[in-house]
Amino acid sequence: MATYANWTVVFDDKLIINQSVKNEDGHPIGYKIEDDAFWNDSKWSNIWAIQYKDDDLDYNDTIEHRDQTPHTTWNKANLGDFRTQFVDKWDAAHIALLQSNWDEDSREGESEADKIARLGPRPTSYSSY
Repeated sequence: MATYANWTVVFDDKLIINQSVKNEDGHPIGYKIEDDAFWNDSKWSNIWAIQYKDDDLDYNDTIEHRDQTPHTTWNKANLGDFRTQFVDKWDAAHIALLQSNWDEDSREGESEADKIARLGPRPTSYSSY
């Protein structure tokens, strides 16, 4: 898989990885998206992985096929809007994690005002664009 991609999608794992957002260990953050209706769409049937660079330059993107079909670019594959199909799903999973982390990071006897002063307000949205 290319290292220059901002996004990696691995279909067998139902995994969307944002290469630009790292965890505390410095690794890109990926989320398994449990949505069989989405992953089982026939347009994905021959796709193994996608490398997508969010720069609006199609030549930086690669669609990797399961069979001997030559790799192609996102636009040539004509699969729709990458952002609404993949980025929005990753963003929803990421905001859920950020909110869960905020909710769980409490100290005994700490008031909500003290928690907000320490952590900032509870995250309410996240956008990768």
